[in-house]
Amino acid sequence: MKTIALTVDGVAVTVVEGASAAAAVAARTHVFHHSRTGHPRGPFCGMGQCFECRIRINGRLALACLERASSGMAITTGA
Repeated sequence: MKTIALTVDGVAVTVVEGASAAAAVAARTHVFHHSRTGHPRGPFCGMGQCFECRIRINGRLALACLERASSGMAITTGA
């Protein structure tokens, strides 16, 4: 199995090639962002409908469940 390296909130993470960006974040933390009231939020639907897995990938907003992780990717959560 081939792996790729990327960063989540500046911390190096290694995932299997083909994994989603959500899997990469989950390898580091279970908190993807916080609600308006400060509660930690994470993936819910896994298919891009709920927006609970919002992150930034290389500076752009994205839904982690819909993005494939790639080598060198820089993911920033709202955790």
